[in-house]
Amino acid sequence: MIGHIYQIPLKSFANIYMGNRQSKVKFWFYGIIGFLIIILFLPWTQNIKTKGNITSLYQEQRPQDINSPIPGKITKWFVKEGDYVKKGDTIVQLGEIKEDYLDPSLIKRTNEQLDAKKGTLDFYEGKILAAGDQITALLNSRGLKIDLLNNKRKQLDNKINGEKAELLAAENEYHLAKDQYERQLKMFEDGLVSQTQLQQRNVAAQNALAKKTMVENKLAQTNQEFFNIKIEQSNVLQEYAEKISKTESDRFQSQSALAGSQGDVAKLENQLMNYTIRNGMYILLAPQNGQIVQAKKAGLGEILKEGEQIAIIVPDKMNYAVEMFVRPVDLPLVNVGQKVRFMFDGFPAIVFSGWPKNSFGTFGGKIVAYENTISSNGMFRVLVAEDKTDRAWPTQLKMGSGAQGITLLKDVPIWYELWRNINGFPPDYYQIKSPIEKTK
Repeated sequence: MIGHIYQIPLKSFANIYMGNRQSKVKFWFYGIIGFLIIILFLPWTQNIKTKGNITSLYQEQRPQDINSPIPGKITKWFVKEGDYVKKGDTIVQLGEIKEDYLDPSLIKRTNEQLDAKKGTLDFYEGKILAAGDQITALLNSRGLKIDLLNNKRKQLDNKINGEKAELLAAENEYHLAKDQYERQLKMFEDGLVSQTQLQQRNVAAQNALAKKTMVENKLAQTNQEFFNIKIEQSNVLQEYAEKISKTESDRFQSQSALAGSQGDVAKLENQLMNYTIRNGMYILLAPQNGQIVQAKKAGLGEILKEGEQIAIIVPDKMNYAVEMFVRPVDLPLVNVGQKVRFMFDGFPAIVFSGWPKNSFGTFGGKIVAYENTISSNGMFRVLVAEDKTDRAWPTQLKMGSGAQGITLLKDVPIWYELWRNINGFPPDYYQIKSPIEKTK
């Protein structure tokens, strides 16, 4: 019975024990080895893994502080944290605390001072014009007097010439009478003429001498008058020079006072403009559209210093970018225009770092700039903008949220990447060609 049982073929023995079958282990072994060898020759994209934060590519789109332009106190709030405002909306109203600006009629009083000072300017300008007219009148008067004296000099000059001719005639007449008297005297001594005739000649000679003397005196008097006219001309010039100098001195003093008043007017205008502008600083307006966050002051009546932060406004429209930091050893591998893949916080992703095209949930970017100075954390800051040719970035991104970046480098075989990591070599250094170089 037992022998009969052993002669019955059992299926379990045939399925479990393979002693009578050919083994396929070596085929699986060689297949796996071949598959691994093929994998070693597949392309692998070298990369640099970094971490960063969401920011904006433009400075005006980043969160900005709303600061107090003047020292003051808060008198009224027009918004609360979390409110969205438009450009020009009122955020907070400030009150004055400095004693120099407490007068509510400060602008009006300053304007009155300015008007009074401008009236002084008109006075000095009129005084300067009057002094100019006075100088012109003095010059005209001096010219008239000089012309009058010149006419007198010409008249005296003509008179002198006439008297000289008259003197010459008197001298000739005297010499003739004298000669006649001397001849009569000789003839009287010879007894040819009477004493009466001699006396007549003597009288004629004396009359001629007297006439000559009278003409000489008259000529001398005219010369004296001519000299007096010259002295009078000098006196007139001196007198009017003193008057003109005094008037010019008054005009220069008025001009100096005018210049000082003009400086005071400019100073008052500057003060008036400063007061007017300061009045406009009591109302703080939103510099752009955005959300009010992180109010640093609460309540009413709190004192603010000049430039002290009141709140922060986050713009509602941004051109997002990522600021990431790379190690100094990796900086030579970074170039403007280089491709970067990002995984944003809150967005699930399946990443194959060596095969970026086969990854899921990542977003593309391009390096637009990197800083040439090291940051405080010992790394170099790199700005990456959205790659317009790739998948659009999520609209739900928020400023400051995290991002993990994979900077794509050169494509190499997997065996080369393994060999490089085993030996501790850095990724291959290369530069992206610019579009101009590619065109060439």
